[in-house]
Amino acid sequence: MFTLGKQERLKSRKLIDRLFREGKNFSVFPYRVYYVCGEQVFKDPGTDFPVAFGVGVGTRHFKKAVDRNRIKRLGRESYRLQKLPLYEALRQRNLQMAVFFLFTARELPAYGQIYEKIGVILERLVRELPQSNPGHTTSPVS
Repeated sequence: MFTLGKQERLKSRKLIDRLFREGKNFSVFPYRVYYVCGEQVFKDPGTDFPVAFGVGVGTRHFKKAVDRNRIKRLGRESYRLQKLPLYEALRQRNLQMAVFFLFTARELPAYGQIYEKIGVILERLVRELPQSNPGHTTSPVS
């Protein structure tokens, strides 16, 4: 369960474009988080994973690919270890989510800082999920 395989990665160019165009976003320093959530976010309904995840670092503040790759690796590792509550909440509501973490700070972070902030981000994503009760119907009161 503590994996981050190919099916869990955000790879589709169309989905990434949709994420930045239509998705919601918020900031938790040092990340800006873009996400889109719904019942049918992915084309393939048979996927085992409710989340497609991506992480990016701009070249503006980190000119060396080594630094950008290290930051992305730390982000992916922190997400991999803390993703279970988000997955469980999405499965309970029968939802899917595409999420992209964009690193915005200007200096190299420590792993502890990244781990803590990604935990905060994942908690916020769980709180912002739409509340739906498929078995609950409201009837007008007469």
